[in-house]
Amino acid sequence: MFEQLGGTYHEENGYLIPNLRFPNEEEQPIGLFGQRHLRYLKEYHRGTYINFLTGGRLNTYLAEIDKQAQDSMKGLLEI
Repeated sequence: MFEQLGGTYHEENGYLIPNLRFPNEEEQPIGLFGQRHLRYLKEYHRGTYINFLTGGRLNTYLAEIDKQAQDSMKGLLEI
């Protein structure tokens, strides 16, 4: 079925390995809060981390988390 969908292989040490790539995702800067959330996902929610990574949405998700956290901090400082 992999071949029917256009999949290809390469050989390593006598084994055929599928050529797999993650979907392209636009790079966005990730600040402190996004980096902390990334560490949290890797340590405590591995499945969610893998789903975002393989779905090509990890960087976008972390950038949004970082923006939300920064906006919350700005709101607290203005009070």
